Amino acid sequence: MVKQVKSPVAFIVFAYLVVYIVWGSTFFFIEKALHAFPPFVIGSIRFLVAGSLLMGYCWLKGYRLFEKNAVKQAAFVGFLLLFLDMAAIIWSEQFVSSGIVSIIAAATVIWFIVLDKPRWKENFSRPTTVIGLIMGFCGVFMLFAEQIFADNGDEHDQSMILIAMIVMTLGTIAWTIGSLYTKYGRKSVAENAEAEETPKDLNVMVKTAWQMLTAGVAFTIVGATNGDYAGFDFTSVSLEYWGAILYLITMGSILAFSCYIWLLQVRPATEVSTHAYVNPIVALLLAHFFTDHVVTSLQIFGLVVVLSSVLLMNWTMYSESKLVHNFKRKRRIKKLRDMAPKASIPRIVEIAEFAEDNKKQKAEKI
Repeated sequence: MVKQVKSPVAFIVFAYLVVYIVWGSTFFFIEKALHAFPPFVIGSIRFLVAGSLLMGYCWLKGYRLFEKNAVKQAAFVGFLLLFLDMAAIIWSEQFVSSGIVSIIAAATVIWFIVLDKPRWKENFSRPTTVIGLIMGFCGVFMLFAEQIFADNGDEHDQSMILIAMIVMTLGTIAWTIGSLYTKYGRKSVAENAEAEETPKDLNVMVKTAWQMLTAGVAFTIVGATNGDYAGFDFTSVSLEYWGAILYLITMGSILAFSCYIWLLQVRPATEVSTHAYVNPIVALLLAHFFTDHVVTSLQIFGLVVVLSSVLLMNWTMYSESKLVHNFKRKRRIKKLRDMAPKASIPRIVEIAEFAEDNKKQKAEKI
């Protein structure tokens, strides 16, 4: 469990705004950058620069920068999460609206349920999870159907849209595999470190820097071999589009990630995870007001279905969170206060708090 520390409310609000809005807006700025940059050049510049800046920060902080096994794991995860998934997002946005891409990205939780084999028995025994999974697939199918069967009179464009949707889905699967590898790989590293009584892991910021650098190198190699760099003229790009790249580097990759990591230290993970519900809404709004794409009622309905499915699939996690636990506890105490004479209220509160503490102690012993 993450130990929460008291932090200024203004800092917490600012961090949430960054994670909610900035991460949601990156889909829009990727689409904007694609007006001037080839897809793999975007990824190359973004992650090489962001990774270098983050690694420099870690060096200044005095963090240990290299440990062979940890770097190998970070490189593998970076390849899956930041190269394959981001390459799918960037490439797909050449043919599909950034709003649609963001909704499909929000449906990633579907693949967490499907691919997390150690938790199959637990996940598929819960009605809310199964219903949420079915709803998630229905929501994604609706988006596929709308994009594929839209009548724009161009068969080539329709086929490219279909390919882009499939590529985007494969990207979310790559993200899931990388995340699950991180989850179970971290447990393995911790067990080995405990057995050998030597530190074998690196600071999370250092590992993220290695992930970004790995993705940047992979984007650069592909961009150099597929012609993206060969046919690209840096001098022809206006400041407007360089601004989009700069936003992705500083705001999307560095600031938003730093706020996310900080929030995980000071707020419950279940609360921080709510960014998954806000990001696609931000992306869809930006696509509607600042691009030529038309946001249809079916897309909005699909978004509602997907986000509802995400809520259901995470229902157990939220219902067992400390926030919900404390809320229920306050309601029970309030109910007792309303029922009892004023003279007995202090005693009721004392008994309720004692019972709560006793319950926690028994749970910890178990």
